[in-house]
Amino acid sequence: MAITFEVIHKDIAGRVGKLKAGDKVIKTPALLPVVNPHLQIIPPAEMKKMGVEGIITNAYIFSKSEDYRAPALEKGLHEVLDFDGLIMTDSGSFQMSVYGSVDITNVQTLSFQRDIGSDIWVPLDIPTHPDTDREEVIAQMDITMARMREAKEIFGPDAPLSGPVQGAVFEDLREYAGKTVSDMGFAYCPIGAVVPLMESYRYRELVDVIIAAKKGLNPGACIHLFGAGHPSMFALAAALGCDVFDSAAYALYAKEGRYITTYGTLKLDEMSELPCACPVCRSHTVEELKKSPDKQKLLACHNLAVTMAEISRIRAAIQDGTLWELVDERCRAHPKLLDGYRRLLERVDEIEHLDRASKRRFFYRGSESCRRTEVANYHEMIPRVKLSEVSLIAAGGPVPRIFEEVIEFKPPFGPLPYELAETFPAGPAEVPAWDEEMMKYGIKGLKGLLATNPDTKVTISTTEKWAELFRTEFPDAEVIT
Repeated sequence: MAITFEVIHKDIAGRVGKLKAGDKVIKTPALLPVVNPHLQIIPPAEMKKMGVEGIITNAYIFSKSEDYRAPALEKGLHEVLDFDGLIMTDSGSFQMSVYGSVDITNVQTLSFQRDIGSDIWVPLDIPTHPDTDREEVIAQMDITMARMREAKEIFGPDAPLSGPVQGAVFEDLREYAGKTVSDMGFAYCPIGAVVPLMESYRYRELVDVIIAAKKGLNPGACIHLFGAGHPSMFALAAALGCDVFDSAAYALYAKEGRYITTYGTLKLDEMSELPCACPVCRSHTVEELKKSPDKQKLLACHNLAVTMAEISRIRAAIQDGTLWELVDERCRAHPKLLDGYRRLLERVDEIEHLDRASKRRFFYRGSESCRRTEVANYHEMIPRVKLSEVSLIAAGGPVPRIFEEVIEFKPPFGPLPYELAETFPAGPAEVPAWDEEMMKYGIKGLKGLLATNPDTKVTISTTEKWAELFRTEFPDAEVIT
């Protein structure tokens, strides 16, 4: 019954992997649509046909339901929901976050999750609001950790238990919680109580929270970002190392007449076209959808299809080594997402060791691209190159034949020796006309190379536009145009 996680491909901190819980296996990154047994707008069997491999439902609702408690205990969760894929159950913590308390204990909810045949169980953790004061956060974390220890002691080390990571917005507490959870032996680790951050577009703080939790967690742990429901932020979260998401947005938004896209949410009543290739949008006009008696279900099917497609897109980007480009594209959909992306770039040195060495391409998409892991890693590597006694740095100017060694200058990486001309990342990088930011980073790379070759006589050949910049930055070099 133990939970295992196998990483197959990596890009940035994102992973494509296989999550196994008992006899159930799903691909990650993965989406677990939230299923309320009383409000099954899309039955789980239909979700399976749409490509859904796992779902999440609420054990507390089942335990309190006159209609579903007895059948779930008698037949099991999979039969009751008519779903043979992975089913994860929440403990009642969501109700606790909404109502303040629940009339069930940690052992009771875990025993019930076991008895109805859940594939992944969640202890009764306390979802601490991000704005809670530090002393209260610590007190609630202590309770959560005590409950996780209790779960391990009672149900054993091989029970399919998850280990929620709490700590509000205090990075040291999130890191401590992550380490404690990993030390207890949890392989499946949800990062909890982040919905308020996402609902208020506090993506910079979300980035900090995830990075802090990841620092403490075992690198091989599968990370579930609780409540991350909108596809516009999945790429950013995946780049930070999150492997599983759960979402009720597909249904909640449909109920409100809202149409999900990867770049935001639209109001169906204000739309004139359906800009999507899903079966719903290709078989209905926008007016037909607005007037349909099945509008809510059709909208939910569209919303879920878009969300599932984004998960597939992220998996493909990780395998192709193009996750940075996808993150850049998605995070320009909203200014606060762009804030989150820039925060990730500010802290990129903390995750660059997780990135892969070689990828398909490097596309320069603006100043943010200068701070990508590939640029930082190249700048660390380039000082190891040995130059001849006399070298020309070709930075857009003429190349006289008198130089035996010519080094191309390719910002934002900087010097590109002939031997690396076909090598990722600088060799195959695609960049537009040089701008100030990429020149700043290119010069940083060149300074690193020249610092380890102090005896080389350097000439820099460039255009009039950049000549003064090179003369200022390299006063000992001859600059020609």
